[in-house]
Amino acid sequence: MEPEHPLLRDVFPGLVDELSALLESEGEDGLAVSVRDVRLVGECGCGDDFCQSIRTAEHPRGQPYGPGHRCVPLLPSKGMLVLDVVDDRIMYIEVLDRPPMRRLNVER
Repeated sequence: MEPEHPLLRDVFPGLVDELSALLESEGEDGLAVSVRDVRLVGECGCGDDFCQSIRTAEHPRGQPYGPGHRCVPLLPSKGMLVLDVVDDRIMYIEVLDRPPMRRLNVER
């Protein structure tokens, strides 16, 4: 059996705190709570130096999310943060043009 993916809050706690506060300020209370329980499934992997985006759920590359998808742009003090949400589940977190995130070591 494969180990579970780590909780995002254990790897990037500052990002999760920021996302939660920004979501609350946008009236996205449900997402503000649920962001604390998303898992780090993978990093974007595009190779662009300005991108630190995170996959929080499995998704076939190059395919649309389909019905129930919406983008939730946030207003951070630096860079861009945009969530891809499907049926109120955070699937992907775009993290663009921001200072490098400090990753905490997490045991799996």
